[in-house]
Amino acid sequence: MSGILSPKELSLISSAADDAKVNEERQEREKKAKQKKELQDAFMSQELHPEVRDRVNQAVRRAAEQGYHQLQVLTFPASYCNDHGRRINTLDPEWPQSLEGFAKRAYEFYDRELKPLGYKLHCEIISFPGGMPGEVGMFLKWG
Repeated sequence: MSGILSPKELSLISSAADDAKVNEERQEREKKAKQKKELQDAFMSQELHPEVRDRVNQAVRRAAEQGYHQLQVLTFPASYCNDHGRRINTLDPEWPQSLEGFAKRAYEFYDRELKPLGYKLHCEIISFPGGMPGEVGMFLKWG
């Protein structure tokens, strides 16, 4: 016949359960941080697709056929900007200098290939979680 658990044994059981829960939460935070870092690294190293011109043509044609005069071409976290989106948020004319990684390469493509054709590029903060710049949206405009 087994005895009844003592309060001391129950305290140890409770502490072990708390420790396991804390450890699980820590592992989950580390996993999310690793995923976030991997996404950022991928964004920073991503190059323009070799068929970027065809893809742009297809996208703007489809949008124009639907009566649109602009197209959201890119979304990324404001934290990927070297100023965390401050220049974009304040409409600073020098906002392109805050771009990094793929966003910078996309802007350079726009500046080199699309701007001379009459396209405009508008960039704005499209979300403000906790009152801080969250996501950046880049919009290609024409007409």
